[in-house]
Amino acid sequence: MIQLLSVSKNFDGVRALDSVTLTIEKGEFVFVTGPSGAGKSTLLNIIFGAETPTEGHILIEGRDYLKIPRREIMLLRQRTGFIFQDFKLINTRTVFENVALSLKVMGVKPAEIQTRVAKALSDLKLEHRANLKPLNLSGGEQQKVDVARALVKEPAFLLADEPTGNLDPEAAVEMLTLFKEENAKGTTVVIATHDKGIISMFNNRVVTLSEGRVVGQ
Repeated sequence: MIQLLSVSKNFDGVRALDSVTLTIEKGEFVFVTGPSGAGKSTLLNIIFGAETPTEGHILIEGRDYLKIPRREIMLLRQRTGFIFQDFKLINTRTVFENVALSLKVMGVKPAEIQTRVAKALSDLKLEHRANLKPLNLSGGEQQKVDVARALVKEPAFLLADEPTGNLDPEAAVEMLTLFKEENAKGTTVVIATHDKGIISMFNNRVVTLSEGRVVGQ
């Protein structure tokens, strides 16, 4: 379970989130939507632990994120797949190496890394791109590598920031279907998107943000 209790976040005097209280149940699939600048990315970054709230508390599985040791935060982040809006791929490494990196950090054995990365690339139809560098890929392909890197961890939590932004409609639906399959395994999924067309295709809870506040669910 993820709980945000009166969470606010300021950046240089600008309030990106304003007194957000929100509960996401274990195994739930939630869309977070709202216009550009509404606070969607900030919300995901706070759940992930990449940002610290200016005010309020965030509880992950009942534990206060702000009070647990940093080592435990790092372990929790290893259980979280994050799909970044700007990809954050390492351009000096191949597609395979980018996807495999988090597993190496987690100490997964080489044979299992090979199997899991191959499956993630196959699921996203990227196996023929495994030995290429990210700069040799299209924007849509880079986005898929970003997704593969998150899914290969077999995460307990999957956070996605505009994961279909560079995809055509057919590929976007395929991507969301993968997320639904991951959710069916028990993964808690939170997707930030402004794409109302994608949201309307899936019967899931929608949290709407505006100017940093929750204005609808």
